[in-house]
Amino acid sequence: MISYLPLVFVFPLIGFLILAFGRGRLSENLAAIVGVGSVGLSAATTAYVGYDFLTHLPASGAYVVPLWTWMSVGTFNVEFALKLDGLSLTMLSVITGVGFLIHLFASWYMRGDDGYGRFLSYMNLFVASMLFLVLGDDLLFLYFGWEGVGLCSYLLIGFWYKDAANGAAARKAFVITRVGDTFMAIALFILYREFGTLNIDELQRLAPQAWAVGAPLATATAMLLLGGAVGKSAQLPLQTWLPDAMAGPTPVSALIHAATMVTAGVYLIARTHVLFELSPVAMQWVGGIGAVTLLLAGFTALMQTDIKKILAYSTMSQIGYMFLAEGAGAYQPAVFHLMTHAFFKALLFLSSGSVILAMHHEQDIFKMGGLYKKIPFVFACMLIGTLALTAFPFTSGYFSKDEILHQAYLTGHYELWAAGLFGAFLTAVYSFRLIFITFFGPERWRQAQAHGHGHGHDDHGHGAGEPHGAHTLDHHIPLAILLVLAVVGGYIHLPLSAVLPEAHIAGGDHGPAYIAHLPFVASMAGLVVSWLLFLQFPQVPAALARGAATAWIGKLWKNAWGFDWLYDALFKAPFVWAARINRNDFIDGLIGLIPAGLRGAASLATATQTGGLRWYAAVAGAGLCLLIAVVALH
Repeated sequence: MISYLPLVFVFPLIGFLILAFGRGRLSENLAAIVGVGSVGLSAATTAYVGYDFLTHLPASGAYVVPLWTWMSVGTFNVEFALKLDGLSLTMLSVITGVGFLIHLFASWYMRGDDGYGRFLSYMNLFVASMLFLVLGDDLLFLYFGWEGVGLCSYLLIGFWYKDAANGAAARKAFVITRVGDTFMAIALFILYREFGTLNIDELQRLAPQAWAVGAPLATATAMLLLGGAVGKSAQLPLQTWLPDAMAGPTPVSALIHAATMVTAGVYLIARTHVLFELSPVAMQWVGGIGAVTLLLAGFTALMQTDIKKILAYSTMSQIGYMFLAEGAGAYQPAVFHLMTHAFFKALLFLSSGSVILAMHHEQDIFKMGGLYKKIPFVFACMLIGTLALTAFPFTSGYFSKDEILHQAYLTGHYELWAAGLFGAFLTAVYSFRLIFITFFGPERWRQAQAHGHGHGHDDHGHGAGEPHGAHTLDHHIPLAILLVLAVVGGYIHLPLSAVLPEAHIAGGDHGPAYIAHLPFVASMAGLVVSWLLFLQFPQVPAALARGAATAWIGKLWKNAWGFDWLYDALFKAPFVWAARINRNDFIDGLIGLIPAGLRGAASLATATQTGGLRWYAAVAGAGLCLLIAVVALH
């Protein structure tokens, strides 16, 4: 039944077209049926096709479904073909399954918004683009979906475009990810020049034959592909767009961070792992970037007060774990963590959306407090999601994150293992900080109301008042399903052995027994530290924030280590300066001659339109004489 595979992306694409062309003419209920139903049909088709794939595994480990020739220019031929193997099936399941639950939640969350149908149309296009990306058996086809998710992120981050800050955040995400996309495009040019094809299987067969391990061209290509991956997955140094992406509605944050865009870079490296393995330098960069990013993001999350930004930096950190794993050659644990992360991060983001709505669109955790009694179900969801994020035993994150750290140690990447271990401690500190401040302690929202504090920026028109819980099924069902997946997702066996190699562990060594338990110890230590600092003795971090010797550190972490300031100084300020001093240069003057000349010609032509009959007759006569003269001369 693999022939049904095209329907996986056709359904959300049709949903997008119906919603886009029916904008303003569809009721909210009908728009919800189309928007949510199209992704639901896609998820059902994925389940059907996936069952058939797993019960009738091909000898090659993959099915390819050719549709048509996309383009043919000389010897350059690109097939519009879909590839289904263990890796793409895993990604399809995450995108359509988690994506459907996010759509279902969004259909409740966005009720009453003026752009309800427009929002769902963008969400459908986002899912369709990501499905293009993971199903393509050709890098150019993959790049088509790659650019599609970039476009959709721009549309959704700036969805509430009437607020200038949202538009700025959307532009920032679009421009920064374009930097990475340019690197990736150059890599595609090199690959086609060298091998005459962009088919992924052909490239992974031909590249080891043509390039020796460590060859300069192999390293350059892998590094350029890595540039594309860090742009989409918000890793150092192109990570600054991700926190600003919180300007979009909360379901957008869940879709970007859990099921679609930020996982694209991890998928790209896993899909082209043979190209990366030809360059040990590129592999070191992959692991190093992941390790540094997860630590930088962890420290930054520790100082944030916006509930969504804490989760955004958490995503950046967890994607860092996936890069760390891929740099160590542990591709299967990286993809496994990608899947489990989708479960608990979608749960956390959607639960944070429920908290924001319950707080009448307040997002500052220091204006909350004591909410576990007001919204107990959402508290349970946030707690389970946090336990999975911090790799608490028997949750999904425990199996995937611990496997990453264990294989990093066993493969001899001790520096990556140490960074990941400290990152586990940081994760527990900032994650439980969010839980303790938001759901326990004094009810700060009463003080905020008394002082008339404003709302957060994720607002589409509700008033302040007592925190409240929502009791609709389309709100509780997706949260309940994700809660279960966040617990049991670690027991899912992924069919990746035929696609991704096992990590190379010399001699089958499994290391000292205590090594496997250190991540849990680090997480529990982080929980205890968080409990002491933010619940038992909150005056300690407050004093550190005011201290002359320590305040600058907190300010540095809160401002994400100053990368925005650095990039403004290095790139934005010089460009603005050059534009300002050259705004009246001679080239502008020369270009200005074109419209000036056209305006002059138009004035002359207008002057001939006098309305006088004698003038028109004279012009016609002169023209006739001129015509007779030309004919006579010839």
